[in-house]
Amino acid sequence: MRNAFAKAITNLAQKNKKIVLLSGDIGNKLFINYRKLQPKRFFNCGIAEASMTGVASGLAASGFQPVTYTITPFNTVRCLEQIRLDICYPNLPVIIVGTGAGLSYANLGATHHSMEDIAVLRTLPNMNIVCPSDPVEVELALKEALRIKKPTYIRLGKKGEPILNKNNSKFKIGKGIFLKRGKDIALISVGNVLPVVLEAEKIFSEKKISTSVINLHTVKPIDEHLLKKIFIEYKKIIVVEEHGLAGGVGSAILEWGNKNKLNLQKLICLGAPDKFLTSCGNQNEARHSIGLTAKEIFNKFKKH
Repeated sequence: MRNAFAKAITNLAQKNKKIVLLSGDIGNKLFINYRKLQPKRFFNCGIAEASMTGVASGLAASGFQPVTYTITPFNTVRCLEQIRLDICYPNLPVIIVGTGAGLSYANLGATHHSMEDIAVLRTLPNMNIVCPSDPVEVELALKEALRIKKPTYIRLGKKGEPILNKNNSKFKIGKGIFLKRGKDIALISVGNVLPVVLEAEKIFSEKKISTSVINLHTVKPIDEHLLKKIFIEYKKIIVVEEHGLAGGVGSAILEWGNKNKLNLQKLICLGAPDKFLTSCGNQNEARHSIGLTAKEIFNKFKKH
């Protein structure tokens, strides 16, 4: 995903002279082509993410469209006050890009895990939150964020994610996408956990359970029209996210469903428990430790 982002912003900056890229002591090699083409619109702000956020807000107030980029926990919770007051309060068009979200940096330990970023940022007024599922959606999400000119957080994985959306012209912030259609169960996938969800759908299919797969790439604003349709049509709805259960997408749907007096007994929320992961391993091993596997998705459905 990070390579797709670097390519996309390099191409977009060629056409849009308002784009300014700010990096938090990361991506020097990744952005080598961008820097060659736009040397005056690239700033490595070092290990000073709060300052980087403040600089971005000043650029946005001056008519530019700044994009900040660094490892997810450092570009979100580390500079939360600046995001809240410098970007969201004045409603400025700053795009915050977090790379290695969720457990992408699992082997580096809890300092690099990001399992609360959605929960924290979705509480902020004016903030949009987008979780691309693959490299194709990274470019589409960036284009959309530049188009809407609002505070936007784009939550990326790291690298090596498979391409699942070869031509997704339907991508729009605030609108989820049906990838597969079935009659009984709705699997809602958030971000780069989509390959696991698609694998789970195969298990459901083998068990003769007709299953839909929905790519809910936008967390905020949430797609209310789509959710209403899902709650009416399906017997069970399973939300899968590489994020803590507290305050994540499942929580957002529960809040929305309660407000709209829907049958929340249909909903199963799958994510990380309320604890730090203290053992290290790769992303797949970390997912296995918290039950984010295709087999566990099906097993939890059977127990519900």
